[in-house]
Amino acid sequence: MASAGADEAAAAAVAAQPRAAISHVIFDMDGLLLDTEGFYTEVQEKILARYGKVFDWSLKAKMMGKKAAESARIFVDECGLDGLLTPEQFLEERESMLQALFPSCTKLPGVLRLIHHLHANGIPMAVATGSHKRHFALKTQNHQVMFSLMHHVVMGDDPEVKAGKPSPDIFLAAMRRFEGNVEPSKCLVFEDAPSGVAAAKNAGMSAVMVPDPRLDVSYHKGADQVLCSLLDFKPIEWGLPPFNE
Repeated sequence: MASAGADEAAAAAVAAQPRAAISHVIFDMDGLLLDTEGFYTEVQEKILARYGKVFDWSLKAKMMGKKAAESARIFVDECGLDGLLTPEQFLEERESMLQALFPSCTKLPGVLRLIHHLHANGIPMAVATGSHKRHFALKTQNHQVMFSLMHHVVMGDDPEVKAGKPSPDIFLAAMRRFEGNVEPSKCLVFEDAPSGVAAAKNAGMSAVMVPDPRLDVSYHKGADQVLCSLLDFKPIEWGLPPFNE
């Protein structure tokens, strides 16, 4: 009995150890902070329907988190639209439809709670998004207060971002813009896309994934932790100040 009790105590002590000693946090934006991914799906479904094709989540997974030009090429290639629609035509058509939708996007569950908690405890935060400046402005126009709590934002058309996710460029650029010399191992990235998780890991950072429930679980591999929602995140598990409740 004494041995069993000691084993339980040892297990509890291990469980209480944080996964990493995190000092800085980097957030993806689309599908993680703001509920915009549904807009992309809606528009792409409409475009494909004209060609008698169906937009599915295996294709969505390949496109998520990528730069626009790359995701457009994937869309055309995977859907067999060569000769029918160029990547450039696809982006032009998608753009006009998305611009009307972006300003109505809402915050995802748990976002404000976590950001306000980290800000109140002096944890530096940044956003690293594949969105370009024009789209970023449309998506965030009704969320200015929340984004003002970020130390900085790095966008997909930033000159330091030579390659899109899964390249680590955007997360390394975000890390370098924090004050002081921050180590990748001290950074925690929040992502919803498989390519974003891969980019974080390629940067030497920890990654918490909050995937859409429709994304196949095979795409979860690589993440250090997978959550259903940011409401499920426990800061203390990462060496961050615990929530007050």
